[in-house]
Parts: sequence; structure tokens; C-alpha cells
Amino acid sequence: MQLGKVVRKFCAQDGQEVILRTPKWEDLDDLMKLINSLVDEKAEIARTVKVTRDEEAEWLHKMLASLEQDEFFFLVAEVDRKIIASSDIRILEGDEKHVGVLGIVIESNYRDLGIGTEIMKTLVEQATFFDLKVLMLHALATNKRAVHVYKKVGFVQTGKVPKKHFRQGRYIDELIMTKLIE
Repeated sequence: MQLGKVVRKFCAQDGQEVILRTPKWEDLDDLMKLINSLVDEKAEIARTVKVTRDEEAEWLHKMLASLEQDEFFFLVAEVDRKIIASSDIRILEGDEKHVGVLGIVIESNYRDLGIGTEIMKTLVEQATFFDLKVLMLHALATNKRAVHVYKKVGFVQTGKVPKKHFRQGRYIDELIMTKLIE
């Protein structure tokens, strides 16, 4: 898929215009700031350690190459020329090539505005381009806001890994959620 391609535009619940597009190399610093802000916040995401610019550059280089080869789908949300969210569908291989694993992160100031729901709907729509039949994701059981959004767009809990994460002195279960694409 073409880098920087606008996939969709919509207005968030606060009236701000949100542009969903594929990323481009120039997004490197914004993407690094986004993920590191979530680590600082101790957000309920998989990553708990900040990334360096070199690490982020290496990761982005790989992701953009996979995106151009249609091996991966990557979407950013932009408000006022600033990346405020990142999401992707990682396509599995071999006899699992009909399965996509979703990931999404949103900057704290842009949550509860309907942006996550619109991103998730767009990811589900894009899954048909890759002929995916099953979408799955992993969520910390304590991330009630995200689980609510996932359920709203049709994901159901199909598994749980008890005590998978240990954070701030407590164990947290990881939920496995799936959606079948018809």
C-alpha cells in the first residue's frame, strides 16, 4: 500500500478533524513521542520501556517495507498534523495467513472521543483487502476502556492468560479477543 495514503477522514466527538492514513518516514519522531508518552503514563499496553530514536527508526523501516509489500497494514491517526494514534494488522503466515493480529494505541488526550472506535472499524474494513477471516487482539484485563471499544466493534473474548503481566506490584490477566470476518 502507498505510504501516506489517506484512508478516511472523520470528526471526533469534540469536533476535531481526524485523518486516518498510512504512515510515512517523516512520522518517525511523532511515533516515537506517542509510544514513549504511553510508557511514561504507564498505559495499559504491552510496551513498558521507552524506545530510542534508533530503535524506533529500525522498527519503522521494517513496518514501512512490509506495508509497501502488502504484508502488513499500518494506520496512524492525525489531528492538526500531529500523530495521536497508531494501529496495525499483523498478518500471520503459513496455515494461519487468514488471521490478522490487531494493535492500537491512542494518546491520552484523545481518548473517549470516538477515535478508537473509528480506527477499529477502519481496521476491520481493511482486513477484507487482505482476505482475512479472523481478527484477534490481546488486551490487559484491567484496560476496561479498550475492552469496551473492542466489544462495540464485534470482538468477543475467546481466551484468557491468567497473571500474564506483573505491573506495579500486581498480576494482570491478558484477554484474547477475536472477531470473525464474513
